[in-house]
Amino acid sequence: MKTGMTAEKRTPDKKTPAERINALPLWSGPVEPQPLTGGLSNESFTVEDRGEKYVVRFGHDFPFHHVLREREIMVARAAYEAGFTPQLVHAEPGVMVSRFIEGRTYGPGDVKANIGRIVATVRRFHTEMPRHVSGPGFMFWVFHVLRDYARTLKEAGAAPPRLAELLSAAEELEAAQTPLPIVFGHNDLLPANFLDDGERLWLIDFEYAGFATAMFDLAGIAANAGFSDEESAALLTDYFGTSPSPEILKCHAAMQCAALLREALWGMVSAIYLAAPGADYEAYVDDNLRAFDAAFETFRHRFGKA
Repeated sequence: MKTGMTAEKRTPDKKTPAERINALPLWSGPVEPQPLTGGLSNESFTVEDRGEKYVVRFGHDFPFHHVLREREIMVARAAYEAGFTPQLVHAEPGVMVSRFIEGRTYGPGDVKANIGRIVATVRRFHTEMPRHVSGPGFMFWVFHVLRDYARTLKEAGAAPPRLAELLSAAEELEAAQTPLPIVFGHNDLLPANFLDDGERLWLIDFEYAGFATAMFDLAGIAANAGFSDEESAALLTDYFGTSPSPEILKCHAAMQCAALLREALWGMVSAIYLAAPGADYEAYVDDNLRAFDAAFETFRHRFGKA
């Protein structure tokens, strides 16, 4: 989630990133890492060696975000095996090295313009990945994540004044969910986690991947790209192969609200544990809370208060 330049407060490293990268047993000689900037969570660089280009990504376990790197490495390898992501060529504690794909990451407009391709890729990811992942299963349920973020904030003495109100809203949104089959979800479908090389789409970043219903991914696509109600209905029709029922429309609208609330609480927790150069967690929280408030008001207007 939110890859880019960062430094974790709790695990400072005395070596510079360039020194750490050059110490990896991969290169034919000294290399000159180039930073990938613009994110909020993981420290990433590109490296060229012997005519090949790679992405080097640093990141320790983030238990406060339910991120375990051993599980992420397993999913990345499984996703490569299934044809969804670039090859992971090296992994050791705190670092992952993948092949670089020449392409562009999406923005919200790209998601809207390529929604058919995105739906096909995501549906295939949902159904094919269970045959490739291994080890203990991980269940991602956003409402558990919200409750646990709230617990973390309270224990740190950083709970916002309106936390009880937000948790009450989350309960209302959880009650709007409808039973769906369990799939293997990406669970962080920000536009920038789609990479287009001109011929095909790739998925990247699997920190939160795990078993879930499809609805969080479908809601994440819509919420993060600013879909209208009509665009959301078209997305659901494409994914499920039939016009969405009123229950599915309500479930999806509720999950979009939950996705935005998760981003807001993610930012609050990150402000405690992460220190990304240039990252403004307060602004990130404010932006997502405003988006959540607007979406939740629209949800209640359309579907009524539980």
